[in-house]
Parts: sequence; structure tokens; C-alpha cells
Amino acid sequence: MKARLGLIAGNGKFPLLVLDAARSRGYEVVVAAIKEEAFLEIEQHGATSVHWMSLGELSKLIDTFRREGVTEAVMAGQVKHKQIFSSIRPDWKLAKLLLTLPLRNTDSLIGGVAEILAEEGITLLNSTSLLEPLLARAGVLTRRPPTGQEQTNITYGRAVAQHVARFDIGQTVIIAEAACVAIEAMEGTDAAILRAGGLLKSLHGESAMLSRALTVVKVAKPNQDMRFDVPVIGLRTIETMRTAGATCLALDAGRCLVLDGEAVIKAADESGITIVADETAHRS
Repeated sequence: MKARLGLIAGNGKFPLLVLDAARSRGYEVVVAAIKEEAFLEIEQHGATSVHWMSLGELSKLIDTFRREGVTEAVMAGQVKHKQIFSSIRPDWKLAKLLLTLPLRNTDSLIGGVAEILAEEGITLLNSTSLLEPLLARAGVLTRRPPTGQEQTNITYGRAVAQHVARFDIGQTVIIAEAACVAIEAMEGTDAAILRAGGLLKSLHGESAMLSRALTVVKVAKPNQDMRFDVPVIGLRTIETMRTAGATCLALDAGRCLVLDGEAVIKAADESGITIVADETAHRS
């Protein structure tokens, strides 16, 4: 009998890639698809079974995995922060967990869910374990390296982003001329980038202090749990940056997934965007 793997699927391509990679390695994959987030397309990727459930149905998730013989699972795909704390309707098991949380942030909630799953005999694996080739490699990934000003933005942006990530507020900051234009919060990375672009566009006619060329810095948390909430970029990130007028993207090497692989690099090159990944940034 083939080994079984549970997949807790949020939105985006990440869960689809995990499902395809797991099947290519011989796993039977049992999908728990989050109704508020997962793409319907996940039903077309050859899973052994797909079970749709709402974000707050922790008991149903556990019962489903037990019934299907799942003892190891992967959590993949974004669950928007605003969904977690606005749309969620917890069942009794999740409600009990929420009452014990010292902080109402994503790390606390998903970390608590991981502990409950472990108590029920279901181990959460690193979400990147099947997709290691898609982790950003160190160095300049595009044809064009950062300019002097972009490198200054990166250095400053990393310092800001690491402080923000430490408090689980967001993992992305947007910088122009060594000034912080926007910080990602519950709205997510793309919305934060567009907000920064809109802000600079509105200010550009009134002040020459800030260039409209934005640098996007996306980092892992200082103690990033690779089982969930791993930083992710894809083609949509590049499209959003182009719309907003961003010219540089800085990542943490080995801790950020580049979901569309070389297609992301090609799109960045075509848009004049530089991408650089630093493998030492998270050691400080």
C-alpha cells in the first residue's frame, strides 16, 4: 500500500504544486481543501480524495484524516490573515484553542492547530519539503543586479522587515529612497505593493523627495516555522510590482518559495525588475 499524505490546502498554486510533487513521489494524497481559500482546480490534480471544509472546522479536519489513515500532513497555500480573524466560525475544538491563545496572530493560531494535530497523531511536515528546488537560491537571480540606490533600499528594508516580521505583522515592506512607504499587514503582499504604488503616485506631483521606483523586501520571520506561512512569490508578484512601479525585489535565500520558477525570472527580466536573494540575512 502506498504511503498517504494529508494536504491542507489554502489558496494559490502552492497546494497544487505540493500535490503534484507528492504524487510524483508515490504518495496517495488526501486533500482537506479550505472552502474560503482553495482553488476548485485542486480536484483535477489526481488526489486520492478531496474533502471541502470551512476554515474553522478543526474537528472535521482531524476526523477526515483519521478516517483516511493520514498520519503525516503538509499545510500549503495562503490563508489570508483577514480571513483568519474575520470569516472564521470555529467549531468547539478550535474555539477551545482560541481561548488559550496568548496572542491573536497567525503564528499563535496555526502553531496551536499544529500542536492539536500532533496530539491526534498527525504530524505536520515542512511545507517546502517536496518543493526544495523552488526555494530561492542565493545571489542575483535576474540579468540586472540592483543599482546603488536599490541596494541601499534593500539594506534599510531588511532591517525594517525583520522587526515587523518578529511581531508577526507581515513579511513585506516597500521602500523608496531609503524611506518606508508601506508595511504589509492583514491585506497581504500584493495589496501592500499596490498601496505603496498608489501612495507615491499621489505624492509625485507634490514632492520630488521620493523616487517612484519602489523596492520590495520580503523576508522570513526570525524563527520561521517552515511548516506554515512560508514566504512565497510568483508571477502575480511580478505583475503587481510592474503595475505599482517597483523595480527591485529582495528575498531570503532558502526560505522563500519562487512558485513559478524560471517563468518568474523571465518575467522580471522583461519588466526590468531585479531579484536578489540573501542567504545570510536571517542569521543576524
